[in-house]
Amino acid sequence: MPGTTLTQWLRSMDDAELAALLRARPDLTVPPPADSSVLATRAGIRASVVRACEDLDAFTLAVLEALVLAEADREPVPLRRLDELLGAGVPAERTAAAVARLRGLALAWGGDEAIAVPHGVREAVPAFPGGLGRPSPVLDTVDVDALLATIDEDQRRVIQTLAAGQPIGRTRAAATEVAAVVSGTANFHSRPSPVQQLLASGLLIRRDLETVELPRQVGLALRGARPMGAVPVTEPAVPTTALRPSTVDASASGAVLDLLRRTEDLIALWSAEPAPVLRAGGLGVRELRRAARRLDLDEAAAALVVELAAAAGLIASDEGTDPQWVPTTQADVWLGQRPEQRWSALAAAWLELPRLPRLAGTRDDRDRPLAVLSQDLRRPLAPRDRRWVLDVLAELPPGHGVADRAGLAAVLGWRAPRRGGRLRVELMTWTLDEGTAVGVLAGDALTTAARALLAGDRAAAATAMGAALPEPVDEVLVQADLTVVAPGPLQPELARELALVADVESAGGATVYRITGATVRRALDTGRTAAELHELFATHSATPVPQALSYLVDDVARRHGRLRGASTGCFLRCDDPALIAEVLADRRTASAQLRRIAPTVLVSPRPLAEVLDTLR
Repeated sequence: MPGTTLTQWLRSMDDAELAALLRARPDLTVPPPADSSVLATRAGIRASVVRACEDLDAFTLAVLEALVLAEADREPVPLRRLDELLGAGVPAERTAAAVARLRGLALAWGGDEAIAVPHGVREAVPAFPGGLGRPSPVLDTVDVDALLATIDEDQRRVIQTLAAGQPIGRTRAAATEVAAVVSGTANFHSRPSPVQQLLASGLLIRRDLETVELPRQVGLALRGARPMGAVPVTEPAVPTTALRPSTVDASASGAVLDLLRRTEDLIALWSAEPAPVLRAGGLGVRELRRAARRLDLDEAAAALVVELAAAAGLIASDEGTDPQWVPTTQADVWLGQRPEQRWSALAAAWLELPRLPRLAGTRDDRDRPLAVLSQDLRRPLAPRDRRWVLDVLAELPPGHGVADRAGLAAVLGWRAPRRGGRLRVELMTWTLDEGTAVGVLAGDALTTAARALLAGDRAAAATAMGAALPEPVDEVLVQADLTVVAPGPLQPELARELALVADVESAGGATVYRITGATVRRALDTGRTAAELHELFATHSATPVPQALSYLVDDVARRHGRLRGASTGCFLRCDDPALIAEVLADRRTASAQLRRIAPTVLVSPRPLAEVLDTLR
């Protein structure tokens, strides 16, 4: 349909095509357009076109640049013109498929004999599409090939360099010549430089004193059968390494256990000592360092654990007068779940996390540090970019991982050259590193559970991870140096009891606990008796209980309780012991819950005002 406008093209779409367009470019629906003409106007706006181009691969972007070179934004062009510009070696069916995709995004419209693009496309593509400069009116009536045959090797070297890359070059020769003429010091008998000769012949155009540009006619003549140079037609191959899926799953299970343990430690830490919320929001550097020491991690890794716990709803601000980061009621539910269920909650939270934890500690444009849990780390497109990386890995056979991250970066760069900006490589690296810490990846390969999670099946993901995790054990190895070795994840009840009477000294495939006098006293403070502690070790130790441990428990228990403490609401003191006895014996004072701790002193858990009202 020659001369068809974008509005007419949109009106000719059926419901399925129009729905696909709006799903691919959701910004066109905000606010809902009144009619097709409003939709067409929005589709041609530069900002919307730039956003749509972020999802285009390198070849489709090259086709879009070819449409701009052919000036399809001014007059419709035939498909064969694109084939001519893309040059030899580009299959015609690949070009047709790319044009079809552009039509589906409303970045192009019309039949194969009259393809047009919105005016905003010219502003969205590079200033020099295809690496070609602007046309020179001077060369319109000149035989460029014949003119090129007259230049020497130095001149040819200059223009071939510009033809191979960007058509803009900077040179001091032209500026020096102009300055010499203006100052009257020019030597007109000296031989002109190659750049000066090219400027004189019209094979270069001067844009300013230090900038020259290679005209489009010259670039096309030098490139010959490839007017747009080397066009990236095919996607690079991903360098892979083959592993067994069971090996990948087993490797990831260790990271999963570490993540769960450290999340539990964070909940315990902030239950006992909540972290204050910064005035501007977020977590302070000092509190992050304290958490990192408790979790035995560096600050970047600790920031990830904190962000995941918040994203999963396990910690939040208490919204008090002096707000603090504290565990939520959801944390109690989470702690009571099976390990694979707890992992699936954290992994799903990471997959959809609209934040970049690795930006914590960096500085913004005003040189202010970016805080963990603050709004400064919010990036709404982070989940999309995370899946952008993981989808490449999901296309590999199970067990296969990326052998070279640079090769993965090349694939991502081909699939979406406009996405990620200056942080593209960093986004890839952060995703791989965080995925490994979360247990989604191992050896840059997706686990079986992660594949199910990417498919949206959390139940299957939890089941797969449960199969990969080692079975909980109910036996430990108590050693003579008062350490306890857990050869695997402990059953929940045993883990809770051991956490009361010992501290974690090291974690990994096997967890090492250390028993000291302080840890035994801690267990006794919670109400455990010496007999119960002896029973705990005798029942669950696969080795004979060392005599030193028995002596330690008995010694601490013998001294435990000699100094006692209690809380009280108020006290009453009187120099007359008889009056104290009368008050205590009177039935009317029973509601005050008075108790004598000395002949002249009474205490009560009730507030002083209530006690005085009762006495009156």
